[in-house]
Amino acid sequence: MVSKAESPSNAAITHWLAREILPHEGDVRLWLRRSLVVSGDVDDVIQEAYCRLADLDDPARIVSPRAYFFQTARSIVLEQMRRARIVRIEAVTEIDALRIEWDEPSPERIVGGREELNRVMQAVATLPDRCRRIFEMRRVLGLSQKDIAQRLGVTENVVENEAARGLKAVLKLLGEGADIGRSARGRRRA
Repeated sequence: MVSKAESPSNAAITHWLAREILPHEGDVRLWLRRSLVVSGDVDDVIQEAYCRLADLDDPARIVSPRAYFFQTARSIVLEQMRRARIVRIEAVTEIDALRIEWDEPSPERIVGGREELNRVMQAVATLPDRCRRIFEMRRVLGLSQKDIAQRLGVTENVVENEAARGLKAVLKLLGEGADIGRSARGRRRA
């Protein structure tokens, strides 16, 4: 635990709240409304969440502030439901609506994303050299056609055509769904 002498100042915590939490307030409000929280209670939940977040000893240690904000709001709603003498039947039956919408992708999505990135990289690697370089400069680095043309000493028309040709070839390879590395090796031999 961080001692009060080492803890961040109120200004630092306020800055952290403004930078890391405030941008997500609209999403939390929407999520709370969809979770059958009465609209008047939404303001109370948000206010209580801000109070709890402002009392943190070291908010910089929080890896995902957005997810933490959602989790804090969820905890407040569940506490309110436990304390209430009368709980609306809709709230009880829809308790699953209080599931958190996490920022972080699931392990399955991470693996799937890596596999898809690998397929795209393999498809790009099959392009002819100039086409590949133009495609990477345009799509990966985000350079303008004019900048690419100047760097490579070609016309903007050449850049436009090569970028379009590269995109079309990559999309075709990805659409085929085959082993891109194997199909590219087969085309090179032919």
